[in-house]
Parts: sequence; structure tokens; C-alpha cells
Amino acid sequence: MKGVTLNLFLFIVIVLLVDVYVFSGLRKLSAKWRWLGKRWFFIIWWTVSGLLLSALLTAVYVKIDLDLRLVIVVSFFGLLLFKACFALFLVVDDIRRLTIFCGRILKKPAIPQQVKKPDADAIPRSEFLLKAGLLAGAVPLAGFKLTMKSGLYDYQVKRHNLYLPNLPKAFDGLKLGQISDIHSGSFFDKKAVLGGVEMLLREKPDMIFFTGDLVNEVTNEMRDYQDIFSKVKAPLGVFSSLGNHDYGDYREWASPAAKQKNLDDLVQTHKNMGWDLLRNEHRRLKIGNEEIGILGIENWGELSRFPKYGRMDLAVKNTDDLPVKLLLSHDPSHWRAQVLPKYPQIDMVFAGHTHGMQFGVRTEHFQWSPVEYLYNEWAGFYREDKQQIYVNVGYGFFGFRGRVGILPEITIFTLKSATDPSQLNS
Repeated sequence: MKGVTLNLFLFIVIVLLVDVYVFSGLRKLSAKWRWLGKRWFFIIWWTVSGLLLSALLTAVYVKIDLDLRLVIVVSFFGLLLFKACFALFLVVDDIRRLTIFCGRILKKPAIPQQVKKPDADAIPRSEFLLKAGLLAGAVPLAGFKLTMKSGLYDYQVKRHNLYLPNLPKAFDGLKLGQISDIHSGSFFDKKAVLGGVEMLLREKPDMIFFTGDLVNEVTNEMRDYQDIFSKVKAPLGVFSSLGNHDYGDYREWASPAAKQKNLDDLVQTHKNMGWDLLRNEHRRLKIGNEEIGILGIENWGELSRFPKYGRMDLAVKNTDDLPVKLLLSHDPSHWRAQVLPKYPQIDMVFAGHTHGMQFGVRTEHFQWSPVEYLYNEWAGFYREDKQQIYVNVGYGFFGFRGRVGILPEITIFTLKSATDPSQLNS
């Protein structure tokens, strides 16, 4: 978590610097809008900024109400988006002022004795650019609202070759599908959900992994969607694991027995759909005379507010003879915290959990989301030596009904035997 802590520290510093920069720019408009120069505006600005930043850190590291966490995250990044857009116009204006200032310095006067040092403050800010910056900051907020829902069911198929050094020949070329984080309690469009399932099945995967969070809080959220996900089938099987939301930990229950009944019902739902739920255990997948291991653990999250139910010692038991071991582990922080230092025999981890925070930028060669300040691995492939992890950003959504830039994902891997380490995914 050292890298995450450093990134979070740098993020806080950057946020504070943007606040100072934007605040100074707004104060320059006080000649026209005098209220911007008032003491009460100063107090409100820094109180709101400080409270939102503190609330964001609380939402990350402390177990609080999910709806409240949603309000905090959306409010913080919505306001930060406005500030960032406004800051870009301030930068343009500062470049303009610096150019004028340098021009005055370089200009040689006819009588040197009369030269006066140019005063940067004598070069006023452009009122046009400041007002344009305010408008530019408001436009993304409006666009954010308009595009939130359009991305909810815009499923993206991500296709990758998955190179594994010791992959048996019988498995070379097989297609493996992964979906994660269904969060059925958030859905409101059955037709769209079915469309995503049909997209997955059109890829004709030989086996499918589901890496946790079938529901938000309670099992009966699957009532209207069990028939849809029962269609998710593959010749070699569908293997699944539990996520942090599947245990009912985020809900008040009438009794411990009621909570346990909910979990038992969820386990039965996996069985009803024909999915093989792995709870700190493994399966031997055999083709001909060759085998690989499919391992699955219960949720294990490094952040304190997420449960640690996973038992790797149980999952790897009696698997030493298997040449390849594929692990389903919902929370990607488990990979760096436990798998890398203690279980070098795990070739590949399949995870989810982050959703890419449902906000950010993701292209073929670049990706960014605020969630990277919390997780070292949050979307796509990562590798340490010969061990790999892939983080799926989720099939469903949770919290706010929106996805901006980070769209729902269906991942298709083609298994390949790697003949040298350079072939491994990075």
C-alpha cells in the first residue's frame, strides 16, 4: 500500500494547489462581482473544500452509510471537475500575462535611466478568459449529468491474449470469459442486461469466471434477474466467487440467523444458475490427460472496511502438482498484499471490485480514474515477474446511476502458452 499512500498524498497536495489557484483567479473578478472579495466568500470556499476533502478520506477508510458515501464522492469530484476546467483557463491567462511581462523586459528603452521595473500586477487578468473559464467549468458538469446514464449498459468487450508459461497444450487457444460486479439491485432495465449477456455468449467462451458482488445487499435482488444470468453457460463450466457485498455486511439484520439465511440463499442462487461457487477451494479442470487448477477464495480486502474471509491456505491445498493455477479473488488489493509475497505458485488472478469508480478515462494506451489513488491495480492487466492479475471494471454499477468514461466490461481471454517471459502481459 506504500505506492497508494504516496499517490493519495500527492492527490491531496494537487487538490489543495488547485483550490488555491482557482480561488485566486476568482478573487480577480471581485472588481465586477464584489461578493467574490468578501470575507464570507473566503470562509465558505475553504470550509466547503476542507469538509469535502475530509469527507472523501472518511468515505474511503471508514465504514459509513453507502448512500452517504455516494453523495460525498459525487460532490467532491463534481466540484473538482469544475475547478480543473476553470484552472485551464487561468493557465492560458497566466501564459498571456507572462508573455506580455517578458516582452516588456526584453524591450530596450531609448533612455536607460528612465527604465522602471515592470509590475506583473499591472498586467490585468483577462475578464473574458475568467468568465469563459467559469462557463467551461459549468459545461462538463452539465455533460456529466447527461452522460451518466448513457454509459450504464454500454457493454464493452475487451479481448486479450493471456500468456501462461506452463499452460498444457490441450488448453492452448481456449477462450475464457470474465464478468464481475453484477450488482443486480441497481438494475432497472432487464432488456439491456440481457443484451450484455447475449454479447458474452456470442463470444462462445469455453469457460467463464464471475468474480463477485452478485447483489448490493440482499439476495432477493436477484429475483428478477436470475433467469437472465442462468443463460450464462460454457462447455467447461462457469466458476464464481463472492464479493464484499454478497455477505450482507452493509445492512442491519433482525438477527445473525437472518443474515446467515440471506447468505445461504445467495449460495443457492449460484447453484440455481448452474455456477460453480468456489469458497476457499479449487477445482481441477481436465482436458484429456492434462489439468489446470481453478481456485477461488472468499472476499479478502486490504482496506480495513472490507472483510477478510478469504483463506488462501485452503484454496491451494493439494494443488502443487497442477502446472497452472488461476485464482478468482474479488478485491485486487489481495494480489499485492498476500498473493505476491506468499503464493508464487499462483499464475494469474482475476479480480473486480473497483468499478474504475465508474468515472475516468480509459483508452487502449491510457487510463485514469480517481480510484488509482486507492488501488495500485484497478483496471486491466498488471504483472510482477511471472505473476499476473486482471481487474475487470464491472458488468453492473453501484451507488450513483452513472458511468462516465469507465464503461461496463465483458472480458474475453484467449489462453496462450508463453515460451519466454517477454510474452507475458504487462
